[in-house]
Amino acid sequence: MRKEKLSALIADNCPLVCETYRNIASKITKKTSNFSFNIDITYNCNGAYDIIKRTIEKETKLDFVVLDLKLKPSSNRKILSGEDLGFLIRKLLPNTKIIVVTDCNDNYRIHNVIKSLNPESFLTKSDLTSDEFKNAIKNVANNIPYYSKTVLKLLRKEVSSSFIIDTIDRQILYELSIGSKMKDMPNYIPLSAASIEKRKRHLKKVFNVKDKGDRELILVAKEKGYI
Repeated sequence: MRKEKLSALIADNCPLVCETYRNIASKITKKTSNFSFNIDITYNCNGAYDIIKRTIEKETKLDFVVLDLKLKPSSNRKILSGEDLGFLIRKLLPNTKIIVVTDCNDNYRIHNVIKSLNPESFLTKSDLTSDEFKNAIKNVANNIPYYSKTVLKLLRKEVSSSFIIDTIDRQILYELSIGSKMKDMPNYIPLSAASIEKRKRHLKKVFNVKDKGDRELILVAKEKGYI
């Protein structure tokens, strides 16, 4: 029986991890599956954007994206993470299925990604084995959502706030983390300085940060995987 050819993008900042994912996916297609993969690999947001752009320009398809949340930001500061790439994929390639793989195990962060991105599969690296990765691919290929056990456990827990950290919020956190001054932020973020300051105050409230400065906010945001 002829196998269906599927295209996939693996985006993770570690080359070894990317090669491991590709090898596992290749082993799936050699055995029982009725599909095979043509796989691209990238280690940062710039590379991923180039592949997305090429897919659109050539009017081809991108069936799967395996996406790490912690990717190196794009050089123009417009795509700051794997989550931003996910938003872009949802907008430009709505039929592409997203498998999120992350080392983050923060309850609020997991809920936030589910609400904002709604990936077809969500795996934590603490759960990740070759069998777990195979199961995710097989299920998603058959239109069955697949979440790893840690994600499912966290989803059962209540979160203290329904506030979603959006792209603008993450841009503010990123600019703070690299030492940008508030007066300069409107050059990179499409808001006035007053609106950015208001958002920053709200972020401190959401993260329960009491410090008047920004250091504690940056540390908490990094701990929760937003930077």
